[in-house]
Amino acid sequence: MLKKLLIASLLITSNAYADSSLLNASYDVTREFYKDYNAAFVKYWKQKSGENITVNQSHGGSSKRARAVADGLEADVITMNQSNDIDILYERSKLIPKDWQKRLPNDSVPTTSTTVFLVRKGNPKNIQDWEDLIKPNVAVVLPNPKTSGNGRYGYLAAWGHIIKKGGDEAKAKTFIGQLFKNVPVLDTGGRGATTTFVQRGIGDVLITFENEVFLIKKELGNDQFDVVYPSNSILAENPVTVVDKVVDKHKTRTQAEAYLNYLYSDEGQEIAAQHFLRPTNKTVLSKHQKDFKNINLFTVEEVFGGWQKAQKTHFADGGTFDQIYSK
Repeated sequence: MLKKLLIASLLITSNAYADSSLLNASYDVTREFYKDYNAAFVKYWKQKSGENITVNQSHGGSSKRARAVADGLEADVITMNQSNDIDILYERSKLIPKDWQKRLPNDSVPTTSTTVFLVRKGNPKNIQDWEDLIKPNVAVVLPNPKTSGNGRYGYLAAWGHIIKKGGDEAKAKTFIGQLFKNVPVLDTGGRGATTTFVQRGIGDVLITFENEVFLIKKELGNDQFDVVYPSNSILAENPVTVVDKVVDKHKTRTQAEAYLNYLYSDEGQEIAAQHFLRPTNKTVLSKHQKDFKNINLFTVEEVFGGWQKAQKTHFADGGTFDQIYSK
């Protein structure tokens, strides 16, 4: 009996001082950013609290990751590239409150990006703007808008370009239809599309996030690819939140909230800028302004009436994308 009590006592003591861990469910093309960010946060948290913490990652197409969390993947935090993929945690499983965006600055958006083109060195197909993507000899690579936030932004950026140039919804729909006729492969996520374009050598142009194209150039050098900025593109916002029911179950709310708040710190914003994510901190953004070209950016709210409306109209089953792609 005494032995059992001693073992129980040791277990309680061990658990009281056990290291904490967090799981961050995120979208495809943030792997490298969070690898560096996590290391910085672990160091910061140790200095601040004295506690050792491990941060694990779960990456994939944004909508697939979000659905996995809604269906039971016990992520303490979720870091996405659109609010719609976080809203489903409330709508499907009530894992977070409806007003989750009010909990952190800038509607819980610490960084942004935009959609640009990556072309092969020398731009042999002379791709300068969206209209060049529907030429008959141009093969376009982008992720599936049904499973990837990256793909949705690419789709909406192309649609919004037509609207911004004075076209109507019918012209935009026709343009998207022509664009997807030139898409030979629909990968489920942004990193899969990158692999298709870079490693498999498929396509003349990759439509993806700005941070992804610069990461490719950084890793593979400037002698293989060029970046092209279209005349109009879309503001991609990267919202984050704790997953309330999970952190309360894991007793990790304090650590999870600190993890997300640190994204807004000078160091967190600096790491984001080094990975070509646009900081929301104006001082840090100004420091790295040469890395972020000023182009005409429109928002999902401005052109499409918000993410919920865009999702229902364009990407829900039987929506505009399904109507176009089925043809």
